[in-house]
Amino acid sequence: MQEAIRVAMEGVASGRGGPFGAVVVRAGQIVGRGCNEVTSKNDPTAHAEIVAIRKAAKSLGVFHLTGCELYTSCEPCPMCLAAIYWARVDRYYFGCTAQDAAAIEFADAVIHHELGVPPAERTIPAIGLMRSEALAAFEAWRAKADRVAY
Repeated sequence: MQEAIRVAMEGVASGRGGPFGAVVVRAGQIVGRGCNEVTSKNDPTAHAEIVAIRKAAKSLGVFHLTGCELYTSCEPCPMCLAAIYWARVDRYYFGCTAQDAAAIEFADAVIHHELGVPPAERTIPAIGLMRSEALAAFEAWRAKADRVAY
């Protein structure tokens, strides 16, 4: 956790983005680290956890981080939480809470709320379109004998 906090502080000092840092650890060794780089990369997905997960996956040459733990300086937002689950991280630890982040204007409560609202009723409406055509890609995947499941 100390390293995640150090990376967050380094990110703030360098002006790369918000005050967030994360590290991925496997067998006691850091295999990925990242700070928030949203503003410096013009990438709304460049949260510390996402950056650290990407670096860990690349360094290990895998797309599942089973056997790894993630340390993050703040409770993950919904996007980062989903990434933690997709990466199959064994467990994660966090420092600051979502309420602490909201107190400095990093509020993600609206996203938590939106996840429980039917797609067509969300603040940003979600509209289904061309489902039958889109299902063709799913059928191609299902029929692909050499697919790599994840």
